[in-house]
Amino acid sequence: MTVALEAHIEELRRELNCCDPAERAQIQAELEQAYAELEVIVAELEGRVSSEPPF
Repeated sequence: MTVALEAHIEELRRELNCCDPAERAQIQAELEQAYAELEVIVAELEGRVSSEPPF
């Protein structure tokens, strides 16, 4: 999953470099969401957070 997410991040970064101003905010928001998802996955793999519910 992380490989696909990292590929998606790279694609968004490339799009961000050559997009028109109208699309820039949307692509930036998608990029920030993808970075956040990747951070959660990495934190779970490293044991910093648990993916199980607290109850």
